[in-house]
Amino acid sequence: MNDAGGLSMLESQIARDLDKIAWPCASWVKPALGPDGKRMLNVLVVGAGQGGLAIGFQLLRERVDGFAIVDAAPAGQRGPWNTYARMKTLRSPKEVTGPDLDIPSLTFQSWYEAQFGAAAWKDVGKIPKGMWAEYLGWYEKVLGLPVEGAAPVVAIHPHPDHVAVEIGGPAPKTLYTRQVVLANGIDGFGRWWMPDFISDLPEARRNHACDPIDFGAMRGKVVAVLGAGAAAFDNAAAAVEAGAESVHIFVRRPEIQRVQPFKQLSYNGFLRHMGDLPVPLRWRFMRYLLTLREAFPQETWDRVARHDNVQLHTGEGWCDARMRGDRVEIETTLGRFTADHVICGTGLEIGAGHRPELAPFADRIATWADRHPPAQEVPRLGAFPFLGDTFELLPRDPADAEALARIRVFTFGATMSFGPSGSSINALKFGPGRVVRGITSALFAEGAEAHLDDLMAYDTPEF
Repeated sequence: MNDAGGLSMLESQIARDLDKIAWPCASWVKPALGPDGKRMLNVLVVGAGQGGLAIGFQLLRERVDGFAIVDAAPAGQRGPWNTYARMKTLRSPKEVTGPDLDIPSLTFQSWYEAQFGAAAWKDVGKIPKGMWAEYLGWYEKVLGLPVEGAAPVVAIHPHPDHVAVEIGGPAPKTLYTRQVVLANGIDGFGRWWMPDFISDLPEARRNHACDPIDFGAMRGKVVAVLGAGAAAFDNAAAAVEAGAESVHIFVRRPEIQRVQPFKQLSYNGFLRHMGDLPVPLRWRFMRYLLTLREAFPQETWDRVARHDNVQLHTGEGWCDARMRGDRVEIETTLGRFTADHVICGTGLEIGAGHRPELAPFADRIATWADRHPPAQEVPRLGAFPFLGDTFELLPRDPADAEALARIRVFTFGATMSFGPSGSSINALKFGPGRVVRGITSALFAEGAEAHLDDLMAYDTPEF
């Protein structure tokens, strides 16, 4: 049973814990004026999912004031958990911590036990995805993070001394800020991708796995799913559970991936320091990982395998598709297949040019293909941004360095440079400190002369 009293006690404990580690507690960032003559934001965080909220908490801990967090979605719809995430539970073990930033009373476990008790926690296998979304909403509230929802970013204009960010939605405006953190989800530096011959089909007959999907409309239908990853299988399960006549999963590889390589890398050395390795060694790590791809958990396999009307087609990729009457005819490497609806679990295509707010300056951003020639041989990986030491964009032309360094990428786009980042729960223990270290370094350097003046004017006697 949910115990509001237990949660209230936990919130009091959090306040005490944060008070004990508050030193030094003074705000210290020197203000700067924007082009409109008003004080600029010090930091704008784009995205109020788990990554953006963790960045916000780290900014609070570093006593950075004057920051804001915006998200395109309203409260309750941020992140994938209540939208396109169609698994039942998180894929991470329940013991993985992240947004708490090593404050025990802020962990999901503490939140859960405060409401349901320690015995109930022992019975939890993996964390239900909806409950994770509830936890993040509570986390935002209990920390008092300055989040504005229904505020999509429609354009970003980097300049040497500030970044202008245009906000759409019901209250359009332009925000001037000194630093920007892109923490807007797994697709925040690219787009969901599907083959052109599928995207050319009528929208009523095809979806990407990350689209809003009316699975109820698939009752009694034949559904074809393309992809070998967890998203493809979760969507297949959702379709058959909604009453599809049959679901067929097509995988171009001869066998599905059964090994989850990131499990082997769940140790502090890799998660904290992969981004410190020499570039050639980082390339070898990430090329292996992102070429091998990820396996899905046992729960996902079981969810699909329990249904007799789900069929797996391995070694059978898709080559073309067309409409035949009101059905989709798919040309596969082994023949033709006809379905009523198609779902593509085909993942991401990384590239700033795919994001409308980044596209105008995408050709100024250095990529892995620019900085490491072997990456040119793998265009899918070469398109990732080549990031600086604290997740900042780097330029193709040195003249752009000062402007682009004001933008940091804490999305899946950071994966080639740092391994798991803002889109992975297990990386939240390590990434925000590094991102915010770069921000505070820049803010202090910009105000250093004023800080020196403060020091020279300081004359408070000790006795």
